[in-house]
Amino acid sequence: MLLAACGGATPEPGQPEEPVVEEPVVEEPVVEEPMPEFVPTSLAAPNCDYGGLFEKIEAVDRYTVVFDLCNPFPAFLSTLAFSVFSIYPEEWIAATAGPETRTAEGLDAPVGTGPYRVKEWVRGESLILERNPEYWGEPGIVDTVVFRWSSEGAARLLELQSGTVDGIDNPSPDDFAVIKADSSLQLFERQALNIFYVGITNSFPPFDDIRVRQAVGMGIDRQRIVDNFYPPGSSVASHFTPCVIPNACEGEDWYDFDPAAAKALLADAGYPNGFETTIYYRDVFRSYLPEPGRVAEELQAQFAENMGITANIVVMESGAFIEASGRGELDGVHLLGWNADYPHVTNFLDFHAGRNVLQFGPPYPEVYEQLEAGAQIVDEAEAAPIYAAANDAIKKFVPFVPIAHGGSGVAYRADVVGGHASPLGNEYFAVIDPGGRDTFVWMQNAEPISLFCADETDGESLRPCEQITQALYSYEVAGTATEPGLATSCEPNETLDLWTCVLREGVKFSDGSTFDANDVVATFTMGLDASSPLHVGNTNIWEYYGYLWGLMNVPEE
Repeated sequence: MLLAACGGATPEPGQPEEPVVEEPVVEEPVVEEPMPEFVPTSLAAPNCDYGGLFEKIEAVDRYTVVFDLCNPFPAFLSTLAFSVFSIYPEEWIAATAGPETRTAEGLDAPVGTGPYRVKEWVRGESLILERNPEYWGEPGIVDTVVFRWSSEGAARLLELQSGTVDGIDNPSPDDFAVIKADSSLQLFERQALNIFYVGITNSFPPFDDIRVRQAVGMGIDRQRIVDNFYPPGSSVASHFTPCVIPNACEGEDWYDFDPAAAKALLADAGYPNGFETTIYYRDVFRSYLPEPGRVAEELQAQFAENMGITANIVVMESGAFIEASGRGELDGVHLLGWNADYPHVTNFLDFHAGRNVLQFGPPYPEVYEQLEAGAQIVDEAEAAPIYAAANDAIKKFVPFVPIAHGGSGVAYRADVVGGHASPLGNEYFAVIDPGGRDTFVWMQNAEPISLFCADETDGESLRPCEQITQALYSYEVAGTATEPGLATSCEPNETLDLWTCVLREGVKFSDGSTFDANDVVATFTMGLDASSPLHVGNTNIWEYYGYLWGLMNVPEE
């Protein structure tokens, strides 16, 4: 008998091999890691004398947050749904808080709970988003969303016609008819929930004189601007806030165009031959200002023709312009506007004429005291005379001249399914199918400034953020009604000054961390508490947190 080299016996030819008996595999039971003990956190103001809205924000348990308000606030849910108030992970907030601004990761690659996350941002070229594998809701239809940009309406349309992009924002006024006549394209028109205005900073002469500001208020032919530079659906603004919003247009209409009266006011103020000033603007196409350069030149001509004012034009980089105007540092007039973030009069007036707004110089108590009173009243009829008084005071003091509510639209290739135009400018790309292609390419007016949208006001930044991050509530697609987001419900008490929000369970951020009530408290601490080391952003102005909620613990200057 021969022995195998390894010592085993070799079976004789023709004999069957002994069967190999496999040991049964016993699967180890999957033991889920227990969730760490939840230690609730809170944010509280010493009292309500600081002038803000929140007295306390408290995590009651892992999935319950209570917002205790200093005053009733009927627009609470509409405000809470705004994407600037999206929730970030507590740990990420702390990790990306640099000594003066957010870190590069914090500014360029936020961690959120939305359907997409940042894959790559090549500054000056494109921003690429990819599906968020941790997303709790219905996944986005496409794998990839690409943002590109061009300030020229003609260039955006050419890209759409050539098929290199799937959708574009804000076609130029002259292109509406072209798109409608092209069977390979489709156009969705937006409701004009916006305002274009000429801002005036009252801390610089001669605009520290109310007569000069009133002269500018009646010396601009606003109808001529709308007729020459705006698309269908646009209108001259009788008030700052679009009249479709309740209580927006209470009080007197704006001044009629009256160049003779304007010159008389200037003469009375000591400027019979006018004066020299500057028109500041940024070369960024917006639905409220579709032709910024041409409108600036038109205003320059009107200032000279109607009022004898020599106006020099200065074009600023977008981010620098927003920061300088927000701080009230522009010594002439500036061209800016506003798209509705939520459909309430507080979104327009409180942001621009509130107690803490510095954009137009020292704010006017005759205006902001009325706004603070109106914001607390639930009944629209009861609030109407208060908003009438506020609008009349704005007309008297002229912190800005409301020019136009601009019609606008969004265009897509004809094979795009689910395309839409949001009246709030927050198109939601997860529901769009670009003709079966796995990438949706969107071209907007400008590059985002940053993606840390808690401290941004620029619409070109907010739109990509709205694909990445989420707030406790959200707006319906292509509409203005609120619906649950990261909260399944937020219910008020009878007096609307205590709101209890129940959070959605099982939600994870794109970095895999689990969402809970402490993330909500940390996010609002970051935005509201000026004394917190977490209160670090991009511009560090925190305009929305400051103007809509009110900052706590602001150091005295």
